[in-house]
Amino acid sequence: MASVLEIQNLQVSYRSREGILSSALAGVSFDLMPGEIIGVLGESGSGKSTLAVSLVRLLPRNGEIIRGAVHFEGQDLLRATPDELQQIRGRCISLIFQEPSLALHPTLRAGEQVRQVLAAHSAPGKSALNERTRQVFAQLFPEDADRISRSYPHQLSGGQRQRVLIAQAIACGPSVVIADEPTASLDSATQMELLAVFRTLRERMGLAMIFITHNPALLSGFADRVLVLYGGQVVECGPAATVLASPRHPYTKALFQSIPAIFEERGSGRKTKLPVILGDSARSSLPRGGCPFEPRCTERMSVCREREPALVNLSASHVVSCFKYES
Repeated sequence: MASVLEIQNLQVSYRSREGILSSALAGVSFDLMPGEIIGVLGESGSGKSTLAVSLVRLLPRNGEIIRGAVHFEGQDLLRATPDELQQIRGRCISLIFQEPSLALHPTLRAGEQVRQVLAAHSAPGKSALNERTRQVFAQLFPEDADRISRSYPHQLSGGQRQRVLIAQAIACGPSVVIADEPTASLDSATQMELLAVFRTLRERMGLAMIFITHNPALLSGFADRVLVLYGGQVVECGPAATVLASPRHPYTKALFQSIPAIFEERGSGRKTKLPVILGDSARSSLPRGGCPFEPRCTERMSVCREREPALVNLSASHVVSCFKYES
């Protein structure tokens, strides 16, 4: 089966006011299969959000794509014209931003904000636009669609606003959705509700999804594969069941250990002190040579300071960037 999205050696940098380039993504490569959910994990500053906006070329003005390719349906999006991108964004590939209070217009009703997305990619007439908008809201708000559609963002809860963003993303029936930490500002119960929404949409629409998060617990039973970023590089990628149960890269292990178990027993009265990853993940703190995680790694070896590790195949579907697994 051919991939729906193929990312090859994507390198992205940001330019400071002084004109100095700082790398944000350093050669990221992976593919996304039709109907697949890939969970992208990493700390703040690991390159997750840069990856999201780079795929649809929505980088801020100081962001530059240095090299690479993003193939979608035989076309390299990094070389597409502005008009071609306008037809692809929203209609074929949708991006869900992290913070709905910033992404939604404060003075437009929710239904109008979804209707505008539909109108930008088709001209079926007012009655058809209204009907399609109603259908989209019925999918996301089966019990309260009309009220939500008539509401302004400030009249909605955080979870409802996030669902409006999802409604915008699926309105035109895309084949790929990129969700940039869509549950980050929500409580745990609402997070689980939104994951159920994404599962249902995948089943109904056959969506392929890149789901970005800093919390591995959200990916259990949800993602098909997990891709771990550190310092703008892929350090581990493999089947979700394998990576979540038995992480191999020292950073992946440390990241998982620093997150409280999502199903831990409540009411026991016991407080558990979680381990932390010592050091800083900022780009300025990364070593100029060697493994980027070496200064923070508890399993480092002398070779880790000398050169960068390459990706090693642990199996046909599981790779890791660590000298421990080189033959």
